[in-house]
Amino acid sequence: MHRLDRGTSGLLVVAKTAAAHEHLAEQFRTRTVFKSYVALVHGSVKRDTDLIDQPITRDPRNRVRMAVGRKGRTALSLYRVSKRYERFTLLRVELKTGRTHQIRIHLAWLKHPVVGDETYGGGRDRTVPDPRLRAQIRALNRQFLHAERLSFLHPTTRAPMDFSSPLPPELASLLAYLGSVS
Repeated sequence: MHRLDRGTSGLLVVAKTAAAHEHLAEQFRTRTVFKSYVALVHGSVKRDTDLIDQPITRDPRNRVRMAVGRKGRTALSLYRVSKRYERFTLLRVELKTGRTHQIRIHLAWLKHPVVGDETYGGGRDRTVPDPRLRAQIRALNRQFLHAERLSFLHPTTRAPMDFSSPLPPELASLLAYLGSVS
């Protein structure tokens, strides 16, 4: 029904029948599916909560990437600070739309790229002063982005369905290390 970027862990919903697919697709189209993610970003995000309303389009300089651009498609991301570390901020990000690489692009646009994001991170991971932390980030071999919660109406019964997924061990371990050095 939807996809996660390569290197993003967490929840997906898959339709088992054509009827279920149709009903779930309508929920995605009408933006009634709740999708929230956990992201660790570089730097100290100033606002505790904010809505990023920036359209997303193909990057004109690199057709493989996406970018914020005036002529792009509407993209809305709502974030809330979950925890602050010395050089990082842990965010909960709710997607109101579902554009390719949306969270990663919006957070990079804010100048707070997702930790471990080689595509949109602008090399920030290499500037982390703590060599042990830099090695842990490099060992992730992916961005610190996790689809934590997914809610929708069951396609047959119409009952509310709410699913959550804990952080995988490698992400939890990185947060534990940050907590021990902050």
